[in-house]
Amino acid sequence: MKTMTCRQLGGACDLEFQAETFEQMAELSKKHGMEMFQQNDAAHLTAMRKMKELGAKPGAFEEWMTARKADFDALSEL
Repeated sequence: MKTMTCRQLGGACDLEFQAETFEQMAELSKKHGMEMFQQNDAAHLTAMRKMKELGAKPGAFEEWMTARKADFDALSEL
């Protein structure tokens, strides 16, 4: 089990997520992002806009995701 924060995953807060795989971690982050979107949380909306901008540049989002997966892989197990 590994721990990452919303902020480490491109978000806007220090809420911690725990998961066995990077894919699970990404899913937890996505769920949290949707909850913050529904709450119209300004800080998270800003973070989401930045992520959307990454998606507009060819290869940028994939490169960013590869870097986050490397961050996850480098973490020690709990």
